[in-house]
Amino acid sequence: MMTKSKTIKVDYLARVEGEGALYIRYDDGGVHDVKLKIFEPPRFFEAFMRGRDYLEAPDITARICGICPVAYQMSALHAMENALGLEPTPELHALRRLIYCGEWIESHTLHIYMLHAPDFLGYPSAVDMAKDHPEIVQDGLQIKKAGNAIVQLLGGREVHPINVRVGGFYRVPTATELQPLRQQLLQARDMAIETVRWAASLPFPAFERSAAQSYEFVALSDPHEYPMNRGRIASSRGLDIAASDYDSHFREEHVPYTNALHSVLVERGAYLVGPMARYNLNYACLSPLVRQVAEDVGFPPFCANPFRSIVVRAIEVLYAFDEAVRIIDHYTAPESPYLEMSPRAATGCAATEAPRGLLYHRYSLDDRGKITDARIVPPTSQNQKTIEDDLRHMLPKYMHLREDKLQAQCEQAIRNYDPCISCATHFLKLHMDEVQR
Repeated sequence: MMTKSKTIKVDYLARVEGEGALYIRYDDGGVHDVKLKIFEPPRFFEAFMRGRDYLEAPDITARICGICPVAYQMSALHAMENALGLEPTPELHALRRLIYCGEWIESHTLHIYMLHAPDFLGYPSAVDMAKDHPEIVQDGLQIKKAGNAIVQLLGGREVHPINVRVGGFYRVPTATELQPLRQQLLQARDMAIETVRWAASLPFPAFERSAAQSYEFVALSDPHEYPMNRGRIASSRGLDIAASDYDSHFREEHVPYTNALHSVLVERGAYLVGPMARYNLNYACLSPLVRQVAEDVGFPPFCANPFRSIVVRAIEVLYAFDEAVRIIDHYTAPESPYLEMSPRAATGCAATEAPRGLLYHRYSLDDRGKITDARIVPPTSQNQKTIEDDLRHMLPKYMHLREDKLQAQCEQAIRNYDPCISCATHFLKLHMDEVQR
């Protein structure tokens, strides 16, 4: 009996940030090749930061991403402070968490309502979904607006904030300035509760790996707070290291078919970062309100189905609102908006939790504070091998589907990770080549 071999070629992935493609070759015997190809040209941020002043790093790295600039700023300034021996005061740390809350709300809400929800509700785009469900899209826009307001107030503008600096902020808000924001956040928090309930009611494909093929979840972990911009790097298989030990345990590899590096754990290979990893490793640090809402909708403290990551993102949106209100209620303005420092020859590193997962920065400085070396490892490069592995494990279950259904399933599986490679319309160009052998 002849076995049909098929090749799926997706030239442009849709509703993800940047430019990427997908190649899958399979037949009745299984999946033989999966390649997530990122063909967007290299952007050389690490190279052109060499020779720049250390104070410039947060503003330069913020331009890496228009959706999560705060994450790049925070990782850069923490790494610089690590090199210079600075420890932010509790008041500055609270403000950094507050602006990070704004970014989580912005990014997660965009993904939940505009990029991922159409997959579950059967629409080719958020625009088409809005025709039948305008209230869903309107709720998403209102929630995102509240996140924008946080970043605007603390960062000076909604996109690529300009008020963040090494040592703190150029200006910090007064308690009076935060009160109107608090009222907006309380209203949006109620909407975020409904978002969790709505997301938990969506139809989810049944997909979990076997115990032998289970994910290694990697995220920051701190016993005192749900991780955003500090903590040790931990994993579900016992990893527990400081950011300074990152290079000893993680390695980036060149892969010939993609312009993005693949990151692996030296000891074990592929791993998973992002909301699901944070949630599984740090559930106990969520606020009582958030844990109660998760329990009310029947969502467990551990989730291993990546299709249900949309619920975890909704839970993190709710947490970000609850945490932002808590910070405002306990706010005390720092004595100074930033800590004074002097440049020195040193190397510093730091990891924070971008909306999509762990973000690692390392910088070396000379005695004038000029950057001599820079390394940035974004979440998407860390998840690429896991995304490919998901497709390998998932496809045997769905290979009987007709081409358009299989295409949609593959696209949705990639969007589970909200990869930072594209912000395109909902369009996939699919070619299926069949050969007899």
